[in-house]
Amino acid sequence: MSDDTRLTIILGGPASGKTTLARRLAEALGCTCLSKDDVKEALFDVLGIGDRVWSRRLSDASFTALLRLAERQLAVGGRCVVEGNFRPEHGAAWREVARRYGVKARQIWCHAPPATILARFDARRRHPGHLDGVVLRAEVEAHAAQPVTFLDLDGETSIYDPAQPLAFERLCGRRTEA
Repeated sequence: MSDDTRLTIILGGPASGKTTLARRLAEALGCTCLSKDDVKEALFDVLGIGDRVWSRRLSDASFTALLRLAERQLAVGGRCVVEGNFRPEHGAAWREVARRYGVKARQIWCHAPPATILARFDARRRHPGHLDGVVLRAEVEAHAAQPVTFLDLDGETSIYDPAQPLAFERLCGRRTEA
């Protein structure tokens, strides 16, 4: 990863390892980590838990909050790692922010085999507002099989597979020779 990367976006399906990677990468880079679920869970705590339509509305609000928080970091010359299960329609807003602050976004897709994603989804215990208990197994399987989809942004893209030797070191641009 180049030293001048100021905006890193971590993407992927549910339970693909986005949050784990984002926190680890932000720590390694010494920058802020902004997580969609952190924002969404704060909204659940204040506004309450509802049905899946409500959860989707809070997801949309969380994505807007992430964008604003990242924008504040970039406005003062800061760097950040942002993670979430971004959808293609989020690309335009991120493209505008990147243009406004003269940055190219580094996008990293979190990969995990479908069996790993299913096992992680079954094992995880998140805020009850996420309604993980009512998500049908077929939905989780469909998310696990989704293709790599980056946002339409200028900048570097890569796929992160933690099962590959030295994957994190390569992602960080660290030398891996002995």
